[in-house]
Amino acid sequence: MSGWLGRSVRRGILTTRYPTDPATDEEVPATARAPVLPAGGLPSDRAMAACPVRAIDADGVDPGRCIRCARCLAHGFEFAGPVEAATPTRRPAGNPGTARASGRAPLAALGRSLHVFLVDVGSCNACNLEVLSLAHPQYDASRLGIFFTNSPRHADVLVVVGVPTTEMVEPLRRAFEAMPAPKAVVATGACAIGGGVFAGGVGLLESVDRIVPVDRFVPGCPPPPVEILDALLQLTGRGRAEAGR
Repeated sequence: MSGWLGRSVRRGILTTRYPTDPATDEEVPATARAPVLPAGGLPSDRAMAACPVRAIDADGVDPGRCIRCARCLAHGFEFAGPVEAATPTRRPAGNPGTARASGRAPLAALGRSLHVFLVDVGSCNACNLEVLSLAHPQYDASRLGIFFTNSPRHADVLVVVGVPTTEMVEPLRRAFEAMPAPKAVVATGACAIGGGVFAGGVGLLESVDRIVPVDRFVPGCPPPPVEILDALLQLTGRGRAEAGR
């Protein structure tokens, strides 16, 4: 904590230049990126057995289930997946190191303004902190027209974190139904996408898209703020890839 405070005093407030500039290694460290096999090789049986969340199978790595534990690095993998990893599909086809599939921008009609409502359906709070970091001076999402709201009735985007518990199914569904159209949902983190380390637990549904339709999946455990910001920008067609940068 003292080191972090000392650095803040020395550097002052420095807001990221993302998405005008690419994300820095500090903003998206290697360990926040999906593990991939160099040259597109296939996983070994040992690699599959080493994965504690069954994210590795014969087809490769499921980036939405992966928790970045690094156990697969001993079996030929390396953290080299894409920095902007949010996708419109639950598990993109091909190696996580490839470019994401293009998806429609459901909120393009809203232009450059988005209001976000955060719903925690059963998390460890790690993803909550990364999402809320977008309101901090370092990321300052408001400069891009992205604001947090306290009511789903005022929201354009539902950002969901955590593994859905049975008690949160109805509140999540009601929050989605209360939102005005057009609207979108972002499943944030391994828990929201596939259950994470809690998959298979009693009273858990394991994936948000079993409750409400999901427009963007943001992998990671937790995903860094830049990846969440990219997912939000994608919804209006303003992501770096969509802008042709």
